[in-house]
Amino acid sequence: MIKRKLLAWAIPALLGISSVNAADVYNKDGNKLDLTGKVDVSRLISSDKNKEGDDSYARFGFIGETQISERITGYGVWQYQFQLNNSEDAAAGAHRNNRTRLGYAGLKFGDFGSFDYGRNIGLIYDVLAYTDMLPKFGGDSAGSDLFLTSRATGVATWRTSNFFGLVDGLSIAAQYQGKNERTGDEAVRRANREGYAASIQYVDDSGIGAVAAWASVGRTEAQNAVELGKGDRAELWSAALKYDANQLYLAAMYGETRNAAWIPGGNGYANKAQLIEIVAQYQFLNGFRPSLAYVASRGKDIEQIGDADIIKYASVGAKYYLNSNMSLYADYRINLLEDDNKLGLSTDDITGVGMVYQF
Repeated sequence: MIKRKLLAWAIPALLGISSVNAADVYNKDGNKLDLTGKVDVSRLISSDKNKEGDDSYARFGFIGETQISERITGYGVWQYQFQLNNSEDAAAGAHRNNRTRLGYAGLKFGDFGSFDYGRNIGLIYDVLAYTDMLPKFGGDSAGSDLFLTSRATGVATWRTSNFFGLVDGLSIAAQYQGKNERTGDEAVRRANREGYAASIQYVDDSGIGAVAAWASVGRTEAQNAVELGKGDRAELWSAALKYDANQLYLAAMYGETRNAAWIPGGNGYANKAQLIEIVAQYQFLNGFRPSLAYVASRGKDIEQIGDADIIKYASVGAKYYLNSNMSLYADYRINLLEDDNKLGLSTDDITGVGMVYQF
């Protein structure tokens, strides 16, 4: 029993929202409320001064449920993040980067699935979650408010986890995103017009899983006014496989985008991009979890540049779970970009070390 519990809490939960370690503050008469929280204190070490320094944060949220009838359940989720590396001087931007990560409410209709609306997770992340498992880094393709690759505003999502009760382990989902206008720098990186997405996933009892997702999101005039990457819509598709059993975790993801992969430096988007992520981890029963990974994104047909690597690195790291609430981690990101890369991107390695308390 102890070994099974260890494996249950050792697997990182989707974007930090989980009821595995949540504090059950109320559970009576069909109403339930769990509090979730996390404090991640960490330090980045690198010759690149833009990637060096304190990177600590805290998250707090809740997961609520209410039984409306025998077959209908209402639910709500909210999560906020506080940057712990901010100063206390309001004039200097004490609340810089503090943000609402998630906030949505919906109804679940038994085997017919669930429907919710709010700030939720884009369906492309159903695939990216397979490889977004690194101790510190990873998730490079999952930018928030970036064409349904991660957290997104104004999305209506329908999901069924067992194909209407007919096939255990078969999940399908559909999503619609309304138009989100932004100002300033966000008008280019985090705005969108109407978008659509769908995903399908199957995980069997042996721990083998497969998932695929597609999204098409309208781009704004501001996004088409930048130097690189122009097009009416951002198109994305991706697929992944995983093996998660016998304390071993293996996953590989491949995806392609059109007018959706952001190029660091603020110049715009790649007209096309190919994404590859591979992760291997092993969970020792004493709590130690070593990790190896490879992450790459290659832009294609970039104006006046041609093909060029946007992201390319290997990760060597580990987590050590002291118990169900406390863990330590270290992650070394080995930059594989060429020194004279076409986009002028940093080629310095980064080391991240930290400690996490969560409930």
